[in-house]
Amino acid sequence: MPVMTVNGDDFGLNERNSKAIAAAFARGCITDTTMLANGAWFEEAVALARQQGFLDKIGIHLNLTEGVPLTAAVRRCPRFVTDGRFNKAYDRAEPLTAAEEAAVYAELTAQTERLRQAGIAVTHADSHHHMHTWAFTAPVALRVCREQGIRAVRAHRNLGQFAIAGEAYNRGLAAQGFAATRYFAYAADIAGGSIPDSTEVMVHPDYDANGVLIDRRGRENGVPTGAPLPDFRADPNIQFKSFAEVASVLPLAANGTAYTQGGTHNADN
Repeated sequence: MPVMTVNGDDFGLNERNSKAIAAAFARGCITDTTMLANGAWFEEAVALARQQGFLDKIGIHLNLTEGVPLTAAVRRCPRFVTDGRFNKAYDRAEPLTAAEEAAVYAELTAQTERLRQAGIAVTHADSHHHMHTWAFTAPVALRVCREQGIRAVRAHRNLGQFAIAGEAYNRGLAAQGFAATRYFAYAADIAGGSIPDSTEVMVHPDYDANGVLIDRRGRENGVPTGAPLPDFRADPNIQFKSFAEVASVLPLAANGTAYTQGGTHNADN
């Protein structure tokens, strides 16, 4: 029986999508969510998760592309920030300077620590616009995950039209000792087809103009648009596991350490 994890991205981004993610949990449509530490609705979303009982299903949605940064150093990096906000203009093909790398490291660390300070265990990591897979920000993001004891990291998209492109990145994750699903896909990648074992499906729960719970794929005049949020649990032939369950049995990291919540320790100790 194939195992599937369904993650609702962007928790805390705004009120509308955060309430949609809570509704998706209540309906059983998702197993996990990942949270933007700099989201406009961060504090309210934490309270909502605590009220509805899914604080233990939240990971970090690392972010260098939207909203207001948490740290001063990255605000001084024009490749990432304009007028105090992330600008989505970073050229991912250009290496980071030493100052930019240090600033990105400080920002991603602060984002993770903000979730922890709010009482969130941070069960796994992925990122806004997939920046944890970009050539020159990926090493920094994975360093933060390792230092913060984040065991599970989203794989690179490797189903559908991206079946080959993500394999090198995913092999690197395994070599570094991170736990990840074997496959990562958008809902559209597996629509109408068989679902391979160990697959994470990414969705963006939101409400459209008519109040319908959707998987947001865009916006028109600021209003979310997309297809109805899929309910994969309707298939009795799929077994669902959260990221905490996916990461419960971990490989050793490449440097001989084992990951624990909140840090690393030598495997011989």
